[in-house]
Amino acid sequence: MIRMTAFLFFTALCLSVLSVAAENETDTTFAQLEISDPTLFVTDHSERFNNSRIDYQAIAGETYIQDLSGKPKASIFTFAYLKTNLAEGEIRPVTFVWNGGPGSSSTWLHMGGYGPKRIVVPSDGQPAGLPPYPVLGAPETILDITDLVFIDPVGTGFSRALGEYEGKDFWGLNEDADSMALFIRTWITQHDRWNSPKFLLGESFGTTRAAVVARLMEEEMSISLNGIIFVSQALDYQGSTPYVRDNIVSYITYIPTMAATALYHGKVQPLPESQEVFLQEARDFAVNEYLPALFKGNRIDREEYRTVRDRLAYFTGLSIDYIDRANLRIQGNRFSKELLRDQGLAIGRSDSRYTQDEIDDLSAEAARDPASNGISSAYRAALMSYIRSELNVDWDRAYLSPADPDLSKNWRWRTVPDGTSWEPAYVNTAHDLSVALRINPSLKVFVASGYFDLTTPFFDAEFTLNRHDIRADRIQYAFYQGGHMMYVNEPSRLQLLDDTREFIQSQIPGLE
Repeated sequence: MIRMTAFLFFTALCLSVLSVAAENETDTTFAQLEISDPTLFVTDHSERFNNSRIDYQAIAGETYIQDLSGKPKASIFTFAYLKTNLAEGEIRPVTFVWNGGPGSSSTWLHMGGYGPKRIVVPSDGQPAGLPPYPVLGAPETILDITDLVFIDPVGTGFSRALGEYEGKDFWGLNEDADSMALFIRTWITQHDRWNSPKFLLGESFGTTRAAVVARLMEEEMSISLNGIIFVSQALDYQGSTPYVRDNIVSYITYIPTMAATALYHGKVQPLPESQEVFLQEARDFAVNEYLPALFKGNRIDREEYRTVRDRLAYFTGLSIDYIDRANLRIQGNRFSKELLRDQGLAIGRSDSRYTQDEIDDLSAEAARDPASNGISSAYRAALMSYIRSELNVDWDRAYLSPADPDLSKNWRWRTVPDGTSWEPAYVNTAHDLSVALRINPSLKVFVASGYFDLTTPFFDAEFTLNRHDIRADRIQYAFYQGGHMMYVNEPSRLQLLDDTREFIQSQIPGLE
């Protein structure tokens, strides 16, 4: 491996103060930083991916996005992997990858899912344990068919606001999507990739973002996408908000995931014929029996109530007594505490295969997420070690993972300007996807879901994308034996990569 590093140090060179005085007004002052060139770390590599020798350049560095006056307003840091041994006339696809949050860097998909190196953690829902953590090559990843650009939004990773702009200028549903769409347009211009096949790949809130970015690119920028990959989709939050008592939708969408979880932990009796059959029965029960019962409310007769209650106990593994006390309303956040309460254990929200002992065995909800606790430090350690030892990133800027602590309290979910009449509603970007699909009739979506995801349940993906005027023939689904980050499970990681590769190839003209 040959490493060539280009390093351009970023600093504030001077501070200028502008004072504007007006009669009966207080002077206003603000600081405006003079901005240097972007910082880049460039290394050359050669490895085999999917049995193909790929020479590639890894560019870890900043891309500046500009306001309408041409002033840089934010530094977007990315880890880009670009094939260099191109065949004559080869037009290489490029896939833009981000995680969710909001406020997550791209660490998870970078080091766990799609990057050229991967952190190794147990596949069976056990914690990662103590360092050092194994970081191995990932020859199965999709660099054989597409370049990859892992993106850290402003306030995460090394990405920062610049000059007179602040982080909060980018922290919002619309603001975030605008900055990501602008980044992509800037990047494909700088790298001469306007005619490359283009894909978006997002996880969790990253799918929320991807739907809006897709609409902006198709509708406002005239940039056509070849495909979108949703990992653990979250477009309509009504179906993934399990802690609002009158949210009937979430009671329905969570049942199949609860069923998968109960079966995994040995709480389903009698044992079903198979997981596949059992989960389809859970889907049918949720829609055909459970939904009508909840809709009837206090008008339900006692016989129907008892039938639904007993069936609910079978699919969820919860006691009839608990379901009676809950009045048939099983909240996903409480389920994670209740299922194994008799063992003094809470199960994971992001991956219900994980368990953890808690101090308070009487609380209604789990105090923390065992899945996140079990692997987060390993992923962070792997990334920080990898980017320094192999990508030669030697920088004194802090890598924000978790994000800037001000991000969550300043995040703006409103979709209209302040001072404008607005009635709070569940976040929903499914309409943005619907618009993008209509503008681009060839655009298709691949949806990857984990059976054990109690954050964005797999049945919610089906429920959401079957509504909102989205054509069924434009959506492809796949389900995995994992949770929110199904790639933590090694067989699921391999299958996810194969499925993603097949989808991307199917959406490139001439390769179908």
